[in-house]
Amino acid sequence: MADTKTPETEPEKQPRSVRVVLLALMITMMLAMLDNMIVGTAMPTIVGELGGLEHLSWVVTGYTLATAASTPIWGKIGDMYGRKGAFMTSIVIFLIGSALSGMAQNMGELIGFRAIQGLGAGGLMVGVMAIIGDLIPPRERGKYQGMMAGVMALAMIGGPLVGGTITDNWGWRWSFYINLPLGVVALTAISVVLHLPKKRSQARIDYLGAGLLTLGITSIVLVTTWGGSEYAWTSARIMELVAIGVASLIGFVFWQTRAAEPIVPLHIFRSRNFTLMSLIGFITGFVMFGATLFLPLYQQSVQGASATNSGLLLLPMLGAMLVTSMVAGRVTTNSGKYKVFPVVGSVLMVIGLYLLSTMDTGTSRLTSGVFMAVVGLGMGCLMQITMLVAQNSVEMKDMGVASSSTTLFRTLGSSFGVAIMGALFNNRVQDVMSERAGALGSKITEQSAQLDAASLAKLPVAAREAYQHAVSSGTHTAFLLGAVVAIAALVSAVFVKEVPLKGAGPQKPDEATDGTAVAPPPMAEAV
Repeated sequence: MADTKTPETEPEKQPRSVRVVLLALMITMMLAMLDNMIVGTAMPTIVGELGGLEHLSWVVTGYTLATAASTPIWGKIGDMYGRKGAFMTSIVIFLIGSALSGMAQNMGELIGFRAIQGLGAGGLMVGVMAIIGDLIPPRERGKYQGMMAGVMALAMIGGPLVGGTITDNWGWRWSFYINLPLGVVALTAISVVLHLPKKRSQARIDYLGAGLLTLGITSIVLVTTWGGSEYAWTSARIMELVAIGVASLIGFVFWQTRAAEPIVPLHIFRSRNFTLMSLIGFITGFVMFGATLFLPLYQQSVQGASATNSGLLLLPMLGAMLVTSMVAGRVTTNSGKYKVFPVVGSVLMVIGLYLLSTMDTGTSRLTSGVFMAVVGLGMGCLMQITMLVAQNSVEMKDMGVASSSTTLFRTLGSSFGVAIMGALFNNRVQDVMSERAGALGSKITEQSAQLDAASLAKLPVAAREAYQHAVSSGTHTAFLLGAVVAIAALVSAVFVKEVPLKGAGPQKPDEATDGTAVAPPPMAEAV
């Protein structure tokens, strides 16, 4: 809908209405990020009531698979048929899945309903990023980076605490029902306040492309989830999944060159900046989710921290990430310059991960907190800048697929990070336990290399000390791998080209300095 307001009235109403929309978007972003962390805390209680311990991993895997597979499709639907309708539909599906999950009577139902919830979740983050891309020029978008980083930090810190409180006082079903009032508030605000240009594409959705991409992503996520745990990495099942995934993705790329309305238009990768940001996003996801998995484990097992406050253990990293993201956003808005942040962020991430790899059984909490803060400073320079530069590198008509592709790469990076770093960690823990505690050490970790606090407390003193050394050695290996992988982000950042942000100066509306065609942002109306 074109903006017909006079210049006199627009400055007063537009900022206020945009702030209302942004509040609704942040609530939705919170839903997407908070869900898994709240549910993770409630899982022991859920298993105690519903049973089905052998299917426990599928409660998370089903959600993750559905989210990853649907992410690029939601982005394309928004580009073709309108961002607002696609976004609201994804929220509704997420809320339906949440309500059904809360009513589940057995583990099978819960897994199925979590998959429905994941289908909706795939459109939440994409919708938030794409709508912000529609409403706010890239030059001004940096102002809101701190807000998004704050939501992320709040979700990571508060998720386990909120999940534990809800489960203890209201029951595990409310860990799903809590999404409903928040979702209704977001839906209402978006419905009333947000008005974007309506679209109606004559082309049909690329169902074959969507199917091939879904099959490929599903195979990859299953390989990273099952490899080294459910099945050996060299087992026939894992090899079959690898073959299916590779064949599907090759077929997908081939088909995208021929589809009338491809799910992921390959021409967006002709922009050097977009391709580099996708790679940096993948590596950031790889490192970040690996760090959030192993840091609490190290602090609980080696430093004796309480599992109850596991979210607070990450505060040095998340606080540093929040502060740096706010500074980076302000500097980008004021100067229009951004290349320095991927470069500096990658350097800090490499240094921080190397420092984390040096931790041993004698490392103090203060020292590990400083190391975590260095990693957080690096990630704060990268988290939102990658999305900002990626969106700035494509035409407005591809804003949705640009946002969804960047989000997908980060999601896949997290899957690979957790799987590969986890495999290295587990193998190293088991080797060290065998060396230090012999047959007893092997028996202790034959089921899992990650012991909870109760199991750790029951171990003999010698076995407990051996396990602490084993965890230190495992985290050393995992974080050293993270530092090596992060070097690839630094190399990518060096080759980023400083393309003026839209709205940053007297740039021609139909071209960018890297040769990417760029349409001027439409006057999206948020009133």
